[in-house]
Amino acid sequence: MEEEARRILRKLREEQIRDGDMVVQLWENVLIDYSHKLGDELWQVYEQVCVAALDCRKLVMADACIEALLAKFPKSIRVRRLQGMLVEAEGRYDKAQELYDAILAEDPTNMFVRKRQVAILKAQGKYPEAIEKINKYLDKFMTDYEAWMELCDLYITEHDYVKAAFCLEELIMSNPHNHLYHQKFADIHYTMGGDENTKIARSYYSQAVKLNPNNIRALYGLFMAFHKLGHRICED
Repeated sequence: MEEEARRILRKLREEQIRDGDMVVQLWENVLIDYSHKLGDELWQVYEQVCVAALDCRKLVMADACIEALLAKFPKSIRVRRLQGMLVEAEGRYDKAQELYDAILAEDPTNMFVRKRQVAILKAQGKYPEAIEKINKYLDKFMTDYEAWMELCDLYITEHDYVKAAFCLEELIMSNPHNHLYHQKFADIHYTMGGDENTKIARSYYSQAVKLNPNNIRALYGLFMAFHKLGHRICED
């Protein structure tokens, strides 16, 4: 049983699949009693379980994993990063910011920590500050497409659809075959309204459907764009 649980966790790590519930269940129900048999793999498992526990709001479990990792790796930036995520989950944002600032003083290129700082601002509802922070981040890490999507969503939250559309343009140029990028770009233009924006939306919904005929949202958007333009023609 423990070997199967171990294999599943290893597979999740290798494929970078984040399934908090499964990881926590395997740890609680199987591996916690066999942790002494994991050898050096134990430390990878502790880190994996810690992140899963944070995802599932099992903060006591996450804290226990961090304590074990700190005892083994007292100077590890990776472990201090986990500490920051724990205090974030506890709502102690100032303390998390202190931890992240200390890490960046040692490692200014730490992409993960810079993105955690954006997450702190989002959690506090400080969207303009989060936008400023992630723009500075993208000045240095322009090929982080996940960050471009995050910036897009922040602009949408602030109803700045023109800048949100610009973020999607960057993503479409990076991967023109991603149907979801085309669909979201169309969604933004449809939301902006007006004939020109609706025509742009129609075009990009159409492209999303070409790339993935099973994209129901794009199909519905295409229908709505045609319907809206048809009504305008009739009214004119």
